[in-house]
Amino acid sequence: MGLRIPFPGFKSRPGHYNFVIIMLNANTYVTSQKGIGGTIRNQYEDFYVEEIPEVTPTGEGPNIYIWIEKLGRTTLDVVLDISRDLHISRKRMGFAGMKDKKALTRQWICIANMDSPEQFRQVENLDIYKTEFLKIVRGRKKLRMGQLKGNKFKILIRGLDDIDASADIANEVLETLQTTGVPNYFGWQRFGKPRTNTHLVGEALIENDLKKAVDRYIGGPSEDEHEQNQMARHAYDDGNLQESWNLMGKGMRYEKMMIRELIKDSKKGELTEKSYKNALYALPKPLQRMFVHAYQSYLFNEAVSNRVAMGIDTYIEGDIIIDTEEHIVYDKTPEEYQELMDAFKADPTCPLYGTKVPYAGGIVGEMEENVLNGYNLTKQDFEVPKMPRLGSHGLRRSMRFQVWDASAHQTDDGVLCEFSINKGSYATAVLREIMKVDVI
Repeated sequence: MGLRIPFPGFKSRPGHYNFVIIMLNANTYVTSQKGIGGTIRNQYEDFYVEEIPEVTPTGEGPNIYIWIEKLGRTTLDVVLDISRDLHISRKRMGFAGMKDKKALTRQWICIANMDSPEQFRQVENLDIYKTEFLKIVRGRKKLRMGQLKGNKFKILIRGLDDIDASADIANEVLETLQTTGVPNYFGWQRFGKPRTNTHLVGEALIENDLKKAVDRYIGGPSEDEHEQNQMARHAYDDGNLQESWNLMGKGMRYEKMMIRELIKDSKKGELTEKSYKNALYALPKPLQRMFVHAYQSYLFNEAVSNRVAMGIDTYIEGDIIIDTEEHIVYDKTPEEYQELMDAFKADPTCPLYGTKVPYAGGIVGEMEENVLNGYNLTKQDFEVPKMPRLGSHGLRRSMRFQVWDASAHQTDDGVLCEFSINKGSYATAVLREIMKVDVI
């Protein structure tokens, strides 16, 4: 099972286990069962995600909703393709959440202000790469980020030595997690894989170094990338912008957006700080904001690891507690807070660090402050004064999430795990408890 690494100064609550793992800063398990191992995403179809919507279209209105099924593509890729083919601004496109690329996924996408029959037919006639339009319906309201209840998953774990025994272990783990909740770690999707650098770009922004941020995004090839993409990044690192542009493949869409700005500015003379700022602003706004968010997520995972070691389903004096609507719950007794937690009506939180995020009290707050001190950071570092739009005030986020309708079944190919979880949480946090290996 690995080496125990309890957080200094705390004893893990009985039944809560710490092990060295690889997933970024996620260092604590809740369940004690031996992991079943195995692999996921051997085929994109092995990882199925379906949005549980909060808002559904009425059949009338000026906006067009599309229930899409996509394979091996990001939500943003599909949105950009639709806006390109309709010759409209991406700003008119809305979606509730970003869905996995390496998966078969279903979700709603909304196009605002498409009220004519001709525009409806234009949408019907679209042919988007690796994307099916399962429904096209009119809706009254625009669809905005976060307007979903959660996500349903069906995930096949392959490569198991004993499928029947593995299914039994998986069911035991899922049964425990339905009672305790799951550590609310950010998964690899937040940081990027195989080229894990999103949080490193965010770190450079927190350091107020725009050139380093751009260099980390475009340069620095990974051995796991396609050889031509590696060559493109090497060319960038060597200062050969045009050669880098020429070598960039289809998978480097966003790097091309950035380097186009750098090439344009380089024709005027030396690249300046403004050049690197323009390169970052050339990216879609959701991606711009993802960098600092990813670094916040990296730090958040460490705080969650430490807090889970203190008891994932136990109220600790000083905890900042939020309800299911993410409102802070005040003025309860410790017993009342515990009752709310037991019913999954409220959860303790950890900080997504930022300029204004409050610390918890007592021993929990001390731990949270120590995480930031360990990186020689202060809250004010999250201002990002050179690009204030990308800075963050921070917020409190639940340190656990609920899993429901959870079960595991043996199949000829492996163990099929089915479960639903809250929005904004990662299925890989559930799978790592079952598998006890790095889950991508």
